[in-house]
Amino acid sequence: MVLIGVDNVSKKTSVSLRNTFIYQIFVRNYSEEGTFKEVQKDLDRIKELGVDYVYLLPIHEIGEEQRKGDLGSPYAIKDYYSINHEYGRLEDFEALVEAVHEKGMKVMMDIVFNHTSPDSKILKEHPEYFYQNEEGNFANRVGDWWDITDFDYTKDKELWRYLIDNLLYWTKKGVDGFRFDVASFLPLEFLEQAHEEVLEENPDSLFLSESVHGHFLRYIRNQGFECLSESEIYQVFDMAYDYDVHDYFLEYVQGNISLNNYLKEIIRQDEVYPKNYIKMKNLENHDNLRLAGLVKGDPVKIDAWTSFLFFTKGATMIYAGQEFSAEHTPTLFDKDTVDWSGRDISLLIRKLSDLSHQEIFARGVYDVHLLEQDVICASYTYEGKELYGVFNVGHIKEDISLPVDDGVYTNLLTSNTFEVKDGVLANTLEPVIFYKN
Repeated sequence: MVLIGVDNVSKKTSVSLRNTFIYQIFVRNYSEEGTFKEVQKDLDRIKELGVDYVYLLPIHEIGEEQRKGDLGSPYAIKDYYSINHEYGRLEDFEALVEAVHEKGMKVMMDIVFNHTSPDSKILKEHPEYFYQNEEGNFANRVGDWWDITDFDYTKDKELWRYLIDNLLYWTKKGVDGFRFDVASFLPLEFLEQAHEEVLEENPDSLFLSESVHGHFLRYIRNQGFECLSESEIYQVFDMAYDYDVHDYFLEYVQGNISLNNYLKEIIRQDEVYPKNYIKMKNLENHDNLRLAGLVKGDPVKIDAWTSFLFFTKGATMIYAGQEFSAEHTPTLFDKDTVDWSGRDISLLIRKLSDLSHQEIFARGVYDVHLLEQDVICASYTYEGKELYGVFNVGHIKEDISLPVDDGVYTNLLTSNTFEVKDGVLANTLEPVIFYKN
């Protein structure tokens, strides 16, 4: 068996994946019914947004022992081969997968291979696969995750076979890619073997890593446990979360650091990752606060940040409800339906998706131009063309100095023209994306 290393993965991962648009769904809270069938009914609207992948949070039966909330976390899985009966039957899932494919989209499944619920089927059948603490009790390595218990990959390689077979099972059911929960906790050698075998079944299968925040990585390592860095993650995965910069985004939005402190971290990504690295950018997800809530519903900031999200180098993900400026972050542990009644920015997202599928977003040279204002200016250069984006994330009401030649330009988001004179753009609150003359 040939393990996939840096050189191999660089050949297998195409930068065209930077054009990818992912739509994240928690089936329980997506609708009042909370079923696969209700998601399937909404696929035309999802497709209209310009989505490439429909990404489902874990769909399996949830454990009952030490359950958080009334319904439990979907990440406390009882049986990897099961379907949560609240969502429907296996046949309903298969019908959803088929319908997604018929719409020209793909399906991504959330995989949780670090831990299971304390009453999981695999723990009952194979306790030798699990981590035990110094007292000999089944436990987890992170204290507040008290509703789960961890695997121990060092004890028995039959665990590897069981989990890889599970990936192959869902791949054969039509699943096109996998998002690995806390992928940094999993052994690199296991991930390499899993990746190779899945690619043999489906050469186009996508591997997305939820690699962890840097401070969390240090914490886990300091407890004496293994934890993969982002540089190690890219030896296997096609793309990884942007948790290396997300804390800086939060610090800026909360008023604790300057905008340029955050932007410098985005620039740094080009300095430390492989040339063909792909970040999966997201401003919110099931673990993080809603963007609209963070900016207190400010429509200028919502539009600016959403536009910059699609303009940043890498793949893009939004969490269901983000297109309606939802402010409330639904809980993972109880029924908490998405609020679909907010300000609809679906048309903006559709335009951004269309633009971000251009080749310049995948292959262009990306630059972030640091200004002295709370405005983001970034650009792509490819085959003699220069594409600029200007995003008023600070909701400033003053003229904006730009590093572009004077002239009249067309905003690709609105088709309106505007002028840059003496290096200055007259105050604008709307996001602006334009090709340089």
